[in-house]
Amino acid sequence: EGPFVYLSLIGTVAESDNIFASLWKEYGRADARWLYSDPTIVSLEILTVVLDSLLALILIYAIIKDKYYRHFIQVTLCVCELYGGWMTFCPDWLIGSPNLDTSNWLYLWVYLVFFNGIWVVIPVLLLWQSWLGLKQMHHEKSDIRKKIR
Repeated sequence: EGPFVYLSLIGTVAESDNIFASLWKEYGRADARWLYSDPTIVSLEILTVVLDSLLALILIYAIIKDKYYRHFIQVTLCVCELYGGWMTFCPDWLIGSPNLDTSNWLYLWVYLVFFNGIWVVIPVLLLWQSWLGLKQMHHEKSDIRKKIR
């Protein structure tokens, strides 16, 4: 998404001949907002590129080093991703999806549903993992307290 943000800040994806623009031009066939630097999309992607990238790096470190704050960062990152997905599509749905091409099987099921679905399924699975991890930590702490009494 970094190249998309860059291209959107210096012009639009549709105007660019950059090699990275070809990927976004293809996706723009399914969702035209990506071609013409829709302010909502660009705003969300700036947050994604800056905040979510930083959170992802912190999360990788926290997982590798088994830090106590791992699940807090993981939950925060997952909620950011889910919120970003919601704010990407909900405003367009509310106005009848004029920017989405759902008439083409490839665009609807592969580009819009499958590729965007990944950004829903993985955060939900990671939220579930954090839920179970936090639950286990709570039970372990409770068991220790019971043994001390």
